[in-house]
Amino acid sequence: MAGLYDQLTIFGGNANPDLTREICEYIDIPAGRCDVFKFSNENIFVRLGESVRENDVFVVQSFASPVSDSIMELLIIIDALKRASAGRITAVIPYYAYGRTDKKDQPRVPITARLLADMITVAGANRVLTLDLHAGQIQGFFNIPVDELTAMHILSGYFREKRMLNPVVVSPDLGNTKRARNFAAEIDASLAVIEKRRGGNNDHSEVLNLIGTVEGRAAILVDDEIDTAGSITQAAQVCIDNGATEVYACCTHAVFSGPAIERLQASPLREIVTTNSINIPPHKRIDKLTVLSVAPLIGETIQRIHTGASVSLTYRSVGVR
Repeated sequence: MAGLYDQLTIFGGNANPDLTREICEYIDIPAGRCDVFKFSNENIFVRLGESVRENDVFVVQSFASPVSDSIMELLIIIDALKRASAGRITAVIPYYAYGRTDKKDQPRVPITARLLADMITVAGANRVLTLDLHAGQIQGFFNIPVDELTAMHILSGYFREKRMLNPVVVSPDLGNTKRARNFAAEIDASLAVIEKRRGGNNDHSEVLNLIGTVEGRAAILVDDEIDTAGSITQAAQVCIDNGATEVYACCTHAVFSGPAIERLQASPLREIVTTNSINIPPHKRIDKLTVLSVAPLIGETIQRIHTGASVSLTYRSVGVR
C-alpha cells in the first residue's frame, strides 16, 4: 500500500478492543502491539511494543465508560507515539464524549468539548476521525483536520431492508430534526417531531407536543445517542398514545448509562438498533437490541486517509449511500 508514510499501523486503547480488532480485520493488518494498563495508584501507563518511526498511525479509542480513563488513555498513547517519532498520528474517536457541553448555555459553565479538542491537539494528534458528533460545530474546536463520518446510512439501510409499509421517522427533540429528516429521506418516510423541554442538569425532560402524525403507522425514533433512555422511551410512549402501531428506535451511540437498560426493557419499543461505536457489555445486550458494525466504515476511511484518497467516497465503497 503506497502512501506518504512508511507503514499503516493501528493501535487501540481499552475502551473498545473488539472494534479495533474488526477494523484491523477489514484492512487485513495486525493490530499494533501496545500495553495499556493502570498501576495500583490509578496512574495509566502505556508501552508500545513495536517501532512506529515515520509510520502513519491511527489510535482507536471511544470516550466510553469509564470516560476519564478512556480520555487519558488516548492522550497518553498519542504522547507515546509522538515521542517514538510516529510520522502522523490520527485519533480515531468513534464516540466523542462531552458533546453536549459545546457552548455556554448557563452562566459560569465550561465548554468541555472544546477543552477536549485542545487536549487532543496538544498531546500530538495530527488529525481526528470521529462518528456522528452530538453537535457538528465541535469540528471547529480543532485546529487540525477533522473527518466526521455518519452511521446513519448503515442504520437507514437496515430499516430499508425491512420494507416497512408507510413508516414515519420521529425526532425525539427539535434539535435532532435535521438528522431525522435526512434519515426519513433515505427510507422514503414522512417526518414527525416531538417538542420537549429539558429541565436543569438532571437528565429530566418533559414532552410538550407531537408535531406530525403517527396514527396507524410504524414509528422509527432516530437520535445520535441513547444515554439514560429517558427521552427515547418517553417519546416511544407518546407515539403509542398517538396511535402508532409499533415503535422502533435507532441511534449511533449506545451509551446506556444509569437506568437505561431497565427503561428500554420496560418500554413499548419493539426493537432498538444501534452500532458498536461503544462497547456494549453482555449484561446490556437485551433481546430487543440489534447492534450493527461500523468497522467497515471506519476501516475504509482509514485506508483512504492513509493513501490520500477521497474520504467522501467511503460510503459508496462499503455499500451504503
